[in-house]
Amino acid sequence: MSSRIKNMTDGRPAVLIFTFALPLMIGNVFQQLYTVVDTMVVGKGLGVNALAALGAADWMNWLMLGIIQGITQGFGILMAQEFGAGKYEKLRKTIGCSIVLSLLFSVILLCGGQAVARPVLMLLQTPPEIIGNTLLYLRLMYLGVPIVMSYNLFATILRSLGDGRTPLHAMIVAAITNIVLDLLFVLVLNFGISGAAIATLIAQIISSLYCLHHIRKIEILTLTASDYRLNGQLSSKLLMLGFPMAFQNAIISVGGMIVQTVVNGFGVIFIAGFTATNKLYGVLEVAATSYGYSMVTYSGQNLGAGRLDRVRKGMRAALLIALITSAVIAVTMLAGGKIILSCFISGTPEEFEQTLQIAYYYLTIMSVCLPILYILHVSRSTIQGMGNTVLPMVSGIAEFIMRAVTAILLPMVVGETGIFYAEIMAWLGADMILISSYFFVMKRAEHIMSCSNQ
Repeated sequence: MSSRIKNMTDGRPAVLIFTFALPLMIGNVFQQLYTVVDTMVVGKGLGVNALAALGAADWMNWLMLGIIQGITQGFGILMAQEFGAGKYEKLRKTIGCSIVLSLLFSVILLCGGQAVARPVLMLLQTPPEIIGNTLLYLRLMYLGVPIVMSYNLFATILRSLGDGRTPLHAMIVAAITNIVLDLLFVLVLNFGISGAAIATLIAQIISSLYCLHHIRKIEILTLTASDYRLNGQLSSKLLMLGFPMAFQNAIISVGGMIVQTVVNGFGVIFIAGFTATNKLYGVLEVAATSYGYSMVTYSGQNLGAGRLDRVRKGMRAALLIALITSAVIAVTMLAGGKIILSCFISGTPEEFEQTLQIAYYYLTIMSVCLPILYILHVSRSTIQGMGNTVLPMVSGIAEFIMRAVTAILLPMVVGETGIFYAEIMAWLGADMILISSYFFVMKRAEHIMSCSNQ
């Protein structure tokens, strides 16, 4: 068995969670370099309109990525539980079935994305001066859906077995590739905004191949032809885990599109400022998503091993670590946010100053409220790891409602800056559902285990 695989059913929960999350965190930092470098190169090299065009594609791009991640992470829950229980034959069949299902979904999502790209951009009232570049960027990114699906599935397989290091190494290699190709395609070869999309997809191919190479080295994951046969019961179980998570991410994205529609009505300068901060969103939550991945694996493995006491201890430890981390990130962004944001912005001195003021104000609000987001990720992922993806989906619906209502109504009361509070209200709405859901899921799991032991 590979030395990178980690069994999280023994050892101190805080140490296991943090050491598993740390390489994921570093890997996510490098993954954010995709977004940050794209934004810097496009914003500085192609101007404010190009930066706005990139921002107008954000939520549609995240919609596709969210569906893909939801599907693959849902599959990974069952993988983690089977690995924790030591059921390696079932694990192999689950992985084989997941691969076939992922391939089918890739084709569906690729075709669907291309079909709806233009109509949705029109529906979002994307300004005429940027819609051409936005559509070009989206079409290229949607062509890469099978690539993105393969990386997310391979990374999920590795994380389910406690391997956070291999996805980290894959991201480092991919990030370096992306930076080099961004500079080459956009600034040297003048490919424009399409160069940023092509660079990202090539980097994703490299990260996918790297993860696949290491999966093939793990003896317990040596699959045979029979493992790839679709089994109705297993497929249904995987889809029952994956669909709610995909729907949760999709509805959150739809809420984001409503926000983008409102933002699009405030003009190109406001869009550019909003985009500059949104490109740091991933940096703000980079540790939160890492702790989330860690808790899905940790709670899944321990549930599989019948260790509910360890799930409870892990939840407490993860919340403490997450809150401390969010405070550190918030202080860092408040202190150095203007310097970072200025790297994304170009234009005349007046355009630069206006865009920077909008961006930093938004960044300040997000940073101060960051602990709310970190509680969301830890609690949601713990519940998902225990095999319940429906309640987290309900929290996604709460996010959607709070985000949409705030985005539509608050700007009418306080003006343009009211849109900045849509994210915060969405996080609060989700937390209210998730905190109560955690206690419900734990009680239910205790009841099921006590009945099975009688």
